[in-house]
Amino acid sequence: MTKIAIGSDHVGIELKPVIKDYLVELGYEVTDFGANSTERTDYPIYGKKVGEAVASGDYDLGIVICGTGVGISLAANKVAGIRAVVCSEPYSAQLSRQHNNTNVLAFGSRVVGAELAKMIVKAWLDASFLGGRHLRRVDELAAIEAADDEKFEAIRTSNSERYADK
Repeated sequence: MTKIAIGSDHVGIELKPVIKDYLVELGYEVTDFGANSTERTDYPIYGKKVGEAVASGDYDLGIVICGTGVGISLAANKVAGIRAVVCSEPYSAQLSRQHNNTNVLAFGSRVVGAELAKMIVKAWLDASFLGGRHLRRVDELAAIEAADDEKFEAIRTSNSERYADK
């Protein structure tokens, strides 16, 4: 069973249980990393917690929610190995999985309503990474993250079958 880590700041707290229930309804195992009240808090706390849970391998994917999705996605993206995307519509969510192999989805509770958020989540979860030329780009991102310019250049210029579209 796919395990999903979810988190939000105080602004995303009303939308989070709707998404948690929807994920359970779809058959996913969900763990909530907070926040657990409407008391003002800082979104980086929860972006970091969810990002670390996914990067550790304990969770397959993560979903984070704040007012716009931007701040909490920035926090998650600071965790090595995380490719978080902010989406306000399903098409970008789908393509982010297919092309960028995103592992954390973010959206804003002040930007999307519950039904649109569910559509975004469904499109993201139903999509699969396509690999091929997209794998090269994900590998390049990992080399940038590791500050390994030599590896980046080797990947960029590689003629490996690993990066061929199938």
